[in-house]
Amino acid sequence: MTVETASSSAPTAARPAVVNDFSITVGTINGTGSQTSNLTLLRALFKMGIPVSGKNLFPSNIQGMPTWYTIRVNKDGFIARRDEHEIVVSMNPATVDDDLAEVLPGGVFIYADHLRPRAMRDDVTVYTMPARKLAKESGAPPKLRDYVANMVYVGVLAHLLGIDLDAIREALSYHFHGKAKATELNFGVVQKAAAWAAENLTKQDPYRVEPMNATRGMILADGNSALAWGALFGGLQFLSWYPITPASSVAETINEYIPKLRKDPVTGKNTVASIQAEDELAAINMAIGAGWAGLRAMTSTSGPGISLMTEAVGLAYYAEVPVVLVNVQRTGPSTGLPTRTQQGDITFTYFLSHGDTEHIMLFPGNINEAFEFGWRALNIAERLQAPVFLMSDLDLGMNHWMGRPFEYPEEIDRGKVLWEDDLKRLAEEGRRWCRYEDVDGDGVPYRTVMGNRYPGAAYFTRGTGHDECARYSEDPEVWVRVNQRIKKKYHDGRKYLPQPVVDTMDGAQVGIIAYGSTDPAIVEARHYLLHDHDMPTDYLRIRAVPFHDQVRDFLAAHAKVYVVEANRDGQMAQLLRMTYPELATRIVSHSRSDGLPLTAEWVVAGIQEA
Repeated sequence: MTVETASSSAPTAARPAVVNDFSITVGTINGTGSQTSNLTLLRALFKMGIPVSGKNLFPSNIQGMPTWYTIRVNKDGFIARRDEHEIVVSMNPATVDDDLAEVLPGGVFIYADHLRPRAMRDDVTVYTMPARKLAKESGAPPKLRDYVANMVYVGVLAHLLGIDLDAIREALSYHFHGKAKATELNFGVVQKAAAWAAENLTKQDPYRVEPMNATRGMILADGNSALAWGALFGGLQFLSWYPITPASSVAETINEYIPKLRKDPVTGKNTVASIQAEDELAAINMAIGAGWAGLRAMTSTSGPGISLMTEAVGLAYYAEVPVVLVNVQRTGPSTGLPTRTQQGDITFTYFLSHGDTEHIMLFPGNINEAFEFGWRALNIAERLQAPVFLMSDLDLGMNHWMGRPFEYPEEIDRGKVLWEDDLKRLAEEGRRWCRYEDVDGDGVPYRTVMGNRYPGAAYFTRGTGHDECARYSEDPEVWVRVNQRIKKKYHDGRKYLPQPVVDTMDGAQVGIIAYGSTDPAIVEARHYLLHDHDMPTDYLRIRAVPFHDQVRDFLAAHAKVYVVEANRDGQMAQLLRMTYPELATRIVSHSRSDGLPLTAEWVVAGIQEA
């Protein structure tokens, strides 16, 4: 099969080369093993020193529906999603026409020759490839041919774009954990496809890659794995969870690495207990019980799971039990779009439970912060004796990102825990210990945990009204006093939370506030606003709620501040207006929820329009 080239397509010599600056989108069928091929491409490009990011758009069913994977290649390090697709590969007969329609004019369309597009465009370069034929010739067993057929487009792209085959082999070896048989089978298909392309395809497009040094010293990881590793290195002792997309891989990674990272060298026993509960209700109550007993405890879930955990979280809030809840957000409400991303649980989580509550939320914006907050959340929960929500999302959690090598945790902070000697000393000094008494003026009382054998260590844990000594009380003055003390610890405890990241430009009149996985889109948008529209901007990225004082200072310093977020109603903007009503008129919400990560182009357009 030879290349089809429309007469209107400019020959390569007449078109400037486009080097290390384009997107590749691959359309396949869910369940055919395309993730292996796509990650191989991503990692090979990364090994060539080229900045990349990969985004998987997959259906919520298990198998058979269309799925797409987009690799952004950008020499300047911009890694946010783009709406444009310069190179599109189609392996799915159900979407071949839609895939062709997505190609940017002047771009490239590559499809398997068993597909039958209804019509061909005259403004793109088209290549066909014998995917099934080459898969059959690979010698793979019949049941594996659909899987290795995806390696054909890896080889064709390697030839057309100049992707290093040695880097592809290394990527395959990494993916298959060094298993030679699987690596060589798949790499053999890649080699065969690349050789076929060299013999049969005449390159007519301007796109290619060249080695760089922009990824030296960096790593590739998904946010869920980074968070899991951070929790393990941070002394996690108990995990309870129930499977849910997109959070399951947090627990799965922890389970995989417990024997590798947390096995006692003397006893040979694991030092982390991980339990798959029967549902989310059981998972949160197990975690609260473990936190009450003195273990560093965590549960992982998504929005629907948080909904079920609401009542138990109220218990942990009022009984002041340390526990970490990982919320990898997805698109809601209801079942919503289970495999799409959203920052839609902000106001819901902050006020979770009935009565007067406010919760601590941490917002990692990259894989390094996912790792750091994985251990820091455990510290904060024990220091403040409170539930802590680690607010990730599907985009950060399930997609692969570049980052720096992870840094070992600074410390393990168990907070205010009294042991036998501590209680004995208090008794000798004629002082009493009461579980909910604020001794230091910071709102945080002292606690005891299971295993303390001192006679006065016990107390009655209540979700009902209680006084400072944990005695049952319905006295209105006691109720007010205890709840005001809890509110104080959240206010004063802000010093333990990650501070916002602020970046300013000379002459900026416009401020931007964002958080979490929207950061890459904001970074790129600010570049375009400055260089294409002569609009310098200041940027504050929130990393925790309750807010630090820098947030108010930032709002006060700008006449207009655009709060950019991936939800319909501007939920973070709502919290900011509520917290700083005197500055509410300065806050402009710029939000969107379509299940997809935000793009820099959308951010720019919204700010320009406003």
